[in-house]
Amino acid sequence: MLPSTELALLRRVAHEQATCRAPSLVAAVVREGGLVWSGARGRVDGEVPGPDTQYRIGSITKTFIAVLVMRLRDEGKLDLNDPLDKHVPGTVMGDRTLAQLLSHTGGLTAESPGVWWERSPGSDWAALQASLGPEHLVLRAGSKLHYSNVGYGALGELVSRHRGVSWLEAVNRELLVPLEMTRTTPHPEAPHALGWAVHPHADVLLPEPAPDAGAMAPAGQLWSTLNDLARWLRLIAGDTGDVLHPDTMAEMRAPVMVDDGDHWTGGFGLGLQLVRDSGRRLAGHTGSMPGFLACALTDTSSGTGSLVLTNATSGVGIMGLSYDLMKIADEQEPQLPTEWAPATVVNQDLLDLTGVWYWGAAPFQLRLLDQAWLDLVPIQGGRASRFKPAGDGTWTGLDAYYAGETLKVVRDANGEVTHIDLATFVFTRRPYEPAGPIPGGVDPHGWGTRR
Repeated sequence: MLPSTELALLRRVAHEQATCRAPSLVAAVVREGGLVWSGARGRVDGEVPGPDTQYRIGSITKTFIAVLVMRLRDEGKLDLNDPLDKHVPGTVMGDRTLAQLLSHTGGLTAESPGVWWERSPGSDWAALQASLGPEHLVLRAGSKLHYSNVGYGALGELVSRHRGVSWLEAVNRELLVPLEMTRTTPHPEAPHALGWAVHPHADVLLPEPAPDAGAMAPAGQLWSTLNDLARWLRLIAGDTGDVLHPDTMAEMRAPVMVDDGDHWTGGFGLGLQLVRDSGRRLAGHTGSMPGFLACALTDTSSGTGSLVLTNATSGVGIMGLSYDLMKIADEQEPQLPTEWAPATVVNQDLLDLTGVWYWGAAPFQLRLLDQAWLDLVPIQGGRASRFKPAGDGTWTGLDAYYAGETLKVVRDANGEVTHIDLATFVFTRRPYEPAGPIPGGVDPHGWGTRR
């Protein structure tokens, strides 16, 4: 990046580290090509940390579990509407669906019973399962967003049972190796930061423990680096390689539940934390474990993401810092739009469908997109949606009101297009086409009649 941009980014990082008294802090800006800038302040073992220094990433671990669950879904081994009991029987939360566990809408208790799990050696799944009673179902399933680490302990067990290996081995084999993320591990490997608590009233430190969380480890065990997380953030933005279909990642980024408020600023998709800031819609996750805070967010509209890792238990505004790094990068070095180029191959039948269609008297424009997608846009206000080919001559809605609905092109006996059927709504080439199906041809007097 330009020297002026790099100075502005480093200044923001330096301000956060100094005013919030972080023992060390590393940060990065990520774009399509990968990590484009990184900076650091503070010391790790007397040295300035770098993009290959490990920090504990806490709940960012959950995004790895979520991707594994979605891979199982795409392979047909489970359905997101399945109750947990179908795959991990015998739990008190067995009636909660996998989608609810992924999106923190299952109504489960936030933390595992007993001692503070983040600071204590964890037990196995059998012990965790036995510790959970009806009292740990604290809300009606699906009623609201309620963050639950316990739910991800259960999802980690689900992954293990389906794959026949530990969730850690599944993460390594299916995600880390293909993405060449060689510095993401369950326990720290040098060079790595030590976790510290900073005294609230004095400039002194207390070392924090970093035990293995056992059955709760899928909720926050992993350690990683800026270099590795830059690749993971690109995956969240849609550069999924062979790990996951981009459409599946887009499904994970879609809001399932948002926090209460007139205008939502936070919520969850399927395993991804969603936030809004200054008109941006960001996806990723934050992390917090004793001695560490982490943040990984990406803006898919601008293509810019940011990473923040620090070895302080609290006090550092990781999300605000992440927002600011993206803003600085995009304001000082905005990315250019992808260069337009004409299509080299076109289906003439689809091309003939483009143009103006009418839902009753309301005009819509139908555009042909790449890969035979259709884009239906109201000309005077209304419901818009993109449609993806379903493979059987129909299209499936992707957005808003028409998400999941089927668009069909209806032809007469001679093969001529008569109308478009969208979830029973009829679109014709003329307003209220007289020869079309209902709502066309209802009044025999037609247009221009006044009574």
